[in-house]
Amino acid sequence: MVFAGGCFSIDHLNIKQFQQDSNITSESFKSPPEQRLEAPKTWQPLVRHFSYRVTPLLMRTPITPNQITALSLLFGVASGVACLFGSYTSLLIGAFLLLGCYVLDNCDGEVARLKNMSSHFGMRFDTFVDWAVHAVFFVCLGWGATLATGQNWWLWTGIAAGVGGSINYGLELYQNRTKLHSSELPEEEAMKKDDDSDMDRFVFNARAVRSDFCFIVLFLSMGGVLWYLLPPAALGAQAYWCLQFTRSARRWHV
Repeated sequence: MVFAGGCFSIDHLNIKQFQQDSNITSESFKSPPEQRLEAPKTWQPLVRHFSYRVTPLLMRTPITPNQITALSLLFGVASGVACLFGSYTSLLIGAFLLLGCYVLDNCDGEVARLKNMSSHFGMRFDTFVDWAVHAVFFVCLGWGATLATGQNWWLWTGIAAGVGGSINYGLELYQNRTKLHSSELPEEEAMKKDDDSDMDRFVFNARAVRSDFCFIVLFLSMGGVLWYLLPPAALGAQAYWCLQFTRSARRWHV
């Protein structure tokens, strides 16, 4: 801009180019596109339909993903403690607490992605809580059944289920020393594929059932037969950790 005869005149200034440059500059300062929570595309895992409703509520609060995981741990431990009393009401309360634990266990990962707060510690903490909750739940359920009936074998089946879960957790920790955790794998690798073997499909189905285990507990407790879960759980827990040695074991995380 120069002065000409006491008046302002514009020299060598391309208004159109200036506007284009301004647009480019403003675009560069725009915040990244907001991440959205995708609705579940399949009916399973069923718990995902619950967390999909709860996560937006948690997003309105300052709570962090790790705090949600810790809250999930409290719900899970409280579920086990409720099962110690052995009555129909206490077992039903324990089942609903376990459902809350599972919902929060899904919410922590969803909130972590939406808030861009995913971390290696968060992944490890989530795995630890998953093990601790189920170990406590099975042992307490067996203990409560023994206190109510005077039959010690209920307690031993609960301990067997807890030990099986502990072996599974130990194997996962050992394998994570050299391999990616299943939650860290690319999305395309974790998807079901046309060339999956029968064993791959079996592992996937086992993981899917495991992800909705809380509903099995809820339905059995409503029918007053929750204790009968212990014998198959004691056997199933041993089979579940054996799946760690299959080729597709690390493709799916629940």
